[in-house]
Amino acid sequence: MAAARGPAAPPAIVLGADTEVVLDGRLLGKPQDAADAARILRALRDREHQVITGLAVVAAGPDLDPAPETAAVTTRVRMAAYDEAAILAYVATGEPLDKAGAYAVQGRAAAFVTRVSGSYSGIMGLPLAEAAELLQRFGIDVL
Repeated sequence: MAAARGPAAPPAIVLGADTEVVLDGRLLGKPQDAADAARILRALRDREHQVITGLAVVAAGPDLDPAPETAAVTTRVRMAAYDEAAILAYVATGEPLDKAGAYAVQGRAAAFVTRVSGSYSGIMGLPLAEAAELLQRFGIDVL
């Protein structure tokens, strides 16, 4: 007896993204704990760094080309000369603990950022203009 088969899964478009913070050619990653977050924030203080977000869009389903469309978006970010008390207060909020580079530009750390050159939404983890362009290649108009 043959097993009953359910309906085929509908086609899907999958968007993935990941963000990394780079200082002097070194990947900073996400902090392991509060002490590591404070260390990263000290390193970024009064410096410029890069935030790089990689994007991939792929089609999944029958009769769809599975070849992904990809992009990498780099934004330059300048941090203020914040003091040790500001670092400790920010780390105490818990906000930096799961963030690349130990800060969330859309959160309290906005007070630390003095200049952005490039994609603001890319710093948050999804460069919207570039994501929309990739999705357009799959026939999805985000507007």
